[in-house]
Amino acid sequence: MSIGEERLARRMARGVEFLGSETAILCGAMSWVSERNLVSAISNAGGFGLIACGAMTPELLDAEIAATKTLTDKPFGVNLITMHPQLFDLIEVCAKHEVTHIVLAGGLPPAGSLDAIKGNGAKLICFAPALSLAKKLIRSGVDALVVEGMEAGGHIGPVSTSVLAQEILPEVAAQVPVFVAGGIGRGEAIAGYLDMGAAGVQLGTRFACATESIAHANFKKAFFRASARDAVASVQIDPRLPVIPVRALKNASSELFTAKQREVAQALDEGKVAMMEAQLQIEHYWAGALRRAVIDGDVDNGSLMAGQSVGMVSKEEPVAEIIAQLMAEAAHALEKRSND
Repeated sequence: MSIGEERLARRMARGVEFLGSETAILCGAMSWVSERNLVSAISNAGGFGLIACGAMTPELLDAEIAATKTLTDKPFGVNLITMHPQLFDLIEVCAKHEVTHIVLAGGLPPAGSLDAIKGNGAKLICFAPALSLAKKLIRSGVDALVVEGMEAGGHIGPVSTSVLAQEILPEVAAQVPVFVAGGIGRGEAIAGYLDMGAAGVQLGTRFACATESIAHANFKKAFFRASARDAVASVQIDPRLPVIPVRALKNASSELFTAKQREVAQALDEGKVAMMEAQLQIEHYWAGALRRAVIDGDVDNGSLMAGQSVGMVSKEEPVAEIIAQLMAEAAHALEKRSND
């Protein structure tokens, strides 16, 4: 083992122990993409795969976990959305399958959800888009945090990864494992965040076009052609409808989403829907738009959710090669620092 590899192993040890995987590299949960094939491939290659539950029913999640288990005997987790109307049923499905790690995304854990997850013996990971929230989540008993910056694909917050990492890691990394996400495309960045105190990292965009990803060939080609500046954040139309911005590649669907927001805002105005229902309609819109792009290959009218690291995705590669390359780059970066 080289000096760099040894240093990398030491810095990743905490994340590896927490996840039970060979490397502290999480694959972000990407709706329609992070399903049995990609999740099992990530875990089999030494990373930690996450099933994106998204808008799935408990029955669909049940089948997806079972199918993933037939493809890997390595640990993997499930990402659940806090606003899902059947959240507690989904938690029960995870308990039935003895899922070891659950990631809750989309806001603070609803009352009772934290106890339900931890009561079943699973470890709970939550997103912390600000230091105050990170501290609040730790006080409430969360086991680990993901600090994700605005460079990420999909739903994003307003602050960059580098700023969040500087703000949050020195304050809370000693208390719980913290995984940094958003805009990570190479191992040198991984080394940097590990040096700052991160237990590991989470990547999505780099894995979206892996050989094992079921994403349509058109979807993958759009990623290969794109540069960082093509991954843009959606615009919020109505301040009363707090739509979390989504980062995706520019295409005709950006206008479609603007129209959808107007339609939902009008229904809200007329009292036809409540706020929770309005937000759910937006969530379902994204699920449908993503499906059109990922599964059907409609890259004009579907949603091409991608992070700004998309410019570093230039070809289809097996997951194992992506992880090996990231680890080699990170080890090399850490070795160079010891020689300088």
